[in-house]
Amino acid sequence: MALPPTAAQRRVIDAADPVTGRLRGTDTQLAALVKRGLAFRHPRPPHDHFLTPAGHRLRETAPPTAGPTESAAPATAPAADGGVFAARVGGAEDAGTPSGPARAREVRSAWQGLLELRRMTNPDGAADRPCGWERSHLVRAAALALEAAGHRPAGPDADGYRVRATPQPEAVAVYAPDAEALRAYTATLETAGWQAGEYTQPRTRERYVLASPRRV
Repeated sequence: MALPPTAAQRRVIDAADPVTGRLRGTDTQLAALVKRGLAFRHPRPPHDHFLTPAGHRLRETAPPTAGPTESAAPATAPAADGGVFAARVGGAEDAGTPSGPARAREVRSAWQGLLELRRMTNPDGAADRPCGWERSHLVRAAALALEAAGHRPAGPDADGYRVRATPQPEAVAVYAPDAEALRAYTATLETAGWQAGEYTQPRTRERYVLASPRRV
């Protein structure tokens, strides 16, 4: 049975980058996390350490003796004051999220980090299709793909995309202000490695994109 991390190691895990899983800690702490199968050392310089899928799962599970933590928040939660990045999903969930050049830089950095995470965690090293982290954070992952491509999320004073969870496994719904935007969202998600198609709500007749992470 794998040894549980110490309190100090748990703090290192909880402080990992929420998108890439990059870790910061002492050499001893990082080596211990590798030994427990919770982290791995990247083979290319600068040989940073990153969470494994098991490490990501542990990070999102509150410690047994602790109260709720930020890492246990829903994937669609907006960024907190602590500076944790969260893609904009469109709507009230994005309240308080800053905008402007600084936000654009954060989005570009998060997207590049996600592509690197794909290369490191997909068995064949592929960066053209979603990884395990995206499959467990569907709404946030789809929203990041849209925001990184330059699409604008819906807000109090602007039309844009809205990404929402669905009852279907591994699928999100993306709503758009018009048909042209809907087609653009579909193309963006397909380019980002998602299977996407346009559908119509039976009752409201509203058009939307249903998207799922591509597996092959």
